[in-house]
Amino acid sequence: MEYAGKIAVVTGGAGGIGRGLVVALLTRGAQVVIGDIEVPQLNATVEALSELGQVRGIRLDVSSGESLEAFADDIYANEGRVDLLFANAGVTSGGGGLPWEQELNDWRWCFSVNVFGCAGTVLTFLPRMLAAGGEGEIITTSSGDGGVAPVPHASVYAASKAAVSCFTEALAHQLQKTEAKVGAHVFYPGGGLLDTGLWTAQRNRPEELARVKPRPPAPGTTFAEFKAQLEQLGLPADVVDLDWLGMKVLEDLDEGKFILGPNIEKFGPLLHERADAIAAGQLPPTLLH
Repeated sequence: MEYAGKIAVVTGGAGGIGRGLVVALLTRGAQVVIGDIEVPQLNATVEALSELGQVRGIRLDVSSGESLEAFADDIYANEGRVDLLFANAGVTSGGGGLPWEQELNDWRWCFSVNVFGCAGTVLTFLPRMLAAGGEGEIITTSSGDGGVAPVPHASVYAASKAAVSCFTEALAHQLQKTEAKVGAHVFYPGGGLLDTGLWTAQRNRPEELARVKPRPPAPGTTFAEFKAQLEQLGLPADVVDLDWLGMKVLEDLDEGKFILGPNIEKFGPLLHERADAIAAGQLPPTLLH
């Protein structure tokens, strides 16, 4: 795929995985617009990455339809089109733990960003991309945690990512069926431990969606704690280079893959186990079984 001269949009692009995507896109010659809810980090990222290419930032709350419309209006008024749309913004639900310890506000917040935010991003931009008549690609960020199999200690987050995967698969099928010039792909980050803003996502949680019954964070809910636990158990604890991960996504797009990301071949055996269990009417194994 030729990226030079393309207009790319990355939501949640001021840090973490999104920032890695922005670095990769700029390195390959694309012009990038970042949407992010954290203005100080957004400005700092734009300033830091401007030496790589043409990039600008716009404050965006993907859980708000009005914010998404204003974001798209700004881009189409200034850049004139969108060729590559990365619906990447995401949060965790608030500490995990037992499913029945989660509250409705955990579901409301997580789904407002991960599911409604992803869908809203696509619904806001895709009609404009189709109307323009040019070729384009939409990439959603899911997770093996839910997109492939559930994670019992992160039930709300995993459920949200399962929804993203299902939506993106349906989207890709319909775009192909209608012979649209825009394609859809799903990105499964991986390759090791991901030191991203998801570990501290609570900093952006709206007051109206705060937990009704506050509780201490579950063990291992910070990146450092989780990494230390893996090391104590003798399990792999290598940290992923997020810039490398961004480049991996573009390389997979170059090859025309629908599923993007490293080590996706590891999902095959687990999915076979799940299929066998489902066919036998049994409880399927989880991602971490």
